[in-house]
Amino acid sequence: MSNLLAARLQMAMSLGFHILFAVVGIGLPLLMVVSEGLWLRTKDPTYRILARRWARGAAILFAVGAVSGTVLSFELGLLWPAFMKFAGPIIGVGFGLEGFAFFTEAIFLGIYIYGWDRIPPITHWLAGVLVAFSGALSGVLVVSTNAWMNTPTGFTRDGSTTTSIDPIGALLNPAMVSETLHMTLAAYAATGMLVAGIHAFLLLRDRGNPFHRKALAIALAIGGVASVLQPMSGHFSAQVVAKTQPIKLAAMEAQFQTERRAPLRIGGFPDPSTGTTPYALEIPAGLSILAYNDPNAEVAGLESVAPKDRPPVRVVHVAFQIMVACGTAMALVALWAAWFSWRHRRLPEGLAFLTVVTLVSPLGMLAVEAGWTVTEVGRQPWIIQGLMRTTEAVTPVTGLWVSLLGYSTLYAILGIVVVWLLSREFLASPRPDELGLANPGEAHS
Repeated sequence: MSNLLAARLQMAMSLGFHILFAVVGIGLPLLMVVSEGLWLRTKDPTYRILARRWARGAAILFAVGAVSGTVLSFELGLLWPAFMKFAGPIIGVGFGLEGFAFFTEAIFLGIYIYGWDRIPPITHWLAGVLVAFSGALSGVLVVSTNAWMNTPTGFTRDGSTTTSIDPIGALLNPAMVSETLHMTLAAYAATGMLVAGIHAFLLLRDRGNPFHRKALAIALAIGGVASVLQPMSGHFSAQVVAKTQPIKLAAMEAQFQTERRAPLRIGGFPDPSTGTTPYALEIPAGLSILAYNDPNAEVAGLESVAPKDRPPVRVVHVAFQIMVACGTAMALVALWAAWFSWRHRRLPEGLAFLTVVTLVSPLGMLAVEAGWTVTEVGRQPWIIQGLMRTTEAVTPVTGLWVSLLGYSTLYAILGIVVVWLLSREFLASPRPDELGLANPGEAHS
C-alpha cells in the first residue's frame, strides 16, 4: 500500500466517522431546546422527558465527537505536515475560534444536563440555546477552514514565501457562506429525519404512543424544513463552485467537453476513456441554467485541463448523484407531511407514511457522507486548490497502514458502544410514572 493511499484512506475513514457525530451534535441540541420550550409553554411532561433524553444523547455524541475530533487534529500533523506548515498560520485562528466554541458548548451542556430543577427553568432553557448555538458555530468555523482549502484567500505570496496573513480574510473566503449554509442545513435535515425515522419505526409497533407521536412531530418539523430549504442552498453552492472550481463542477456533472447549453445529467456512469456518460438522462441546457442562470452559458469541461489536473470523475459524479437523490427523497417526504398537516391540521400517522419515514431516515447521513466525498475528492489532485497538490503534502513517514488498522479498530469499537448507549435512551418509551400517570393504560391514551 502506497504512503499516499494509506494517508488518504486513514483521513477518509476518520472524517467519515467524525462527521456523523458532528452532524448529530449540531442537530440534536436544537431538538432538545424546542422540546423544552414546548414543555415551558404547555407543561406537558412528555416534552420535558424528550428534552432530557435528547440531552443525554447529545452528551454521549459530544464525548465521542470530542475524541474523534482530537484524533483528526493529530492526523493533520501526522499525515499532512507540509500542508500544516503552509496552512497552519493562515487557518490557525479559525481552529482556535472553533476550540472556543467547542468549550462553550461543553460548559453549557454540563449546566443543561445537571441543572434540571437546580436553576430557574428559563435560565436552564437559555443554557440549552447556547449549547445549540455554540454547536452550530463550531461547525461553521470548521467548515469555513475547509472552504478555504477550496478557495484560498487571506494571504499574499512572494514566490514561495508568504509575506502577509489575514486570518479573518481566510475565514471569510469566497466559498465560506455557501459551504457553511449547506452543511448547517444538512446537519439539521439529517438529524431531524434520522430521529423522526426512529420514532416512526417505534410508532409502527405502538401506534397510539403519545411520546413517540410528539417526538416524531418535533423531529419531522426541524428535519423537514431543513430538507426543503436544502435544494435552494445546493443551487447556491453549485453556482459558487461554477465560479471558483469549474473543474470540480465538471466532475460533479460528468461534463467532459466545454460547451454552451450544457445538459444536466441525472444518473449515468462516466467513462473517461470515451468522454461520455452512458445511461444518464440529459436535460438540455440544464447545467448552464443551474450554474449561471443562462441557458446559453458556456460550462467548462474536464478536457479543458490536463489529465493530471482532473479529479476522479466517476467517484465524484456518482457521489453527487447519491447526495442529490437522498436530498430529493427527504424533501418529498417533508412536503408530504406539510401538505397533509395543512389539509388535516395534524401529521399523517398512517402505515404508509410511517413506513416511508422509517425507510428515508438514514438517507440524510448517507447524503452527508456523499456530499463530503464530492467536496474533498472533487478538489483532487489539490489539497489546497491551485496551490498545493496532495502528493506534495503527504508525510514521508512509512508504515501508515499500522495506524490505519489501529484507528479503524478504535472507531469500530466506539461505534458499537455509541449505538448501544443511544438505543438505551431512544428505543424505550417512558414509564407511566415518568409522565405523571397513575394508570399504565393512560400512557397510550
